[in-house]
Amino acid sequence: MTRPTSDKVKGSIFNIIASIVFDSDVLDLFAGTGNLGIEALSRGARSAVFVDKNRECSQIINENLTHTKLAHKAEVLVMDVCNALSKLSQKGNQFDIVFLDPPYAKGLVDDTLACIASVDVIKPDTLIVAEHDAEDVVSEYIGTFKNFRQQKYGDTIISFYRQEV
Repeated sequence: MTRPTSDKVKGSIFNIIASIVFDSDVLDLFAGTGNLGIEALSRGARSAVFVDKNRECSQIINENLTHTKLAHKAEVLVMDVCNALSKLSQKGNQFDIVFLDPPYAKGLVDDTLACIASVDVIKPDTLIVAEHDAEDVVSEYIGTFKNFRQQKYGDTIISFYRQEV
């Protein structure tokens, strides 16, 4: 089941990252409805790639992109996140912001960060924004990524990661 990011949480995320959204390349993993990536595009992001293995979700993302007239700045991949990361790396795609909103309570934040760390899709200053349940345990370090900030909103936590050099 798709659980869209609440408007309160989305607003808070974009208040925090406002200064880096314009002209950025965005990757929206476990995209669901495309809520976060579309918000970034509407705030001036240069491009967005949406990844969700659910065909129904990809149709909703495409409909939302058409409705918002942002489809020309977007690509939607219907596949597993780790496979998509590998494909994007092979194509030379690199991103400034990565949104990560996996299903809750499945340990997917750490697993996905490990997949990101294993391919070449990030820039030295890429920001990774991971949304997860307060019950989900996420690591402070995954590979070269460090969790440097967390914000709690009810049962939801937003964890911010950057690469440590």
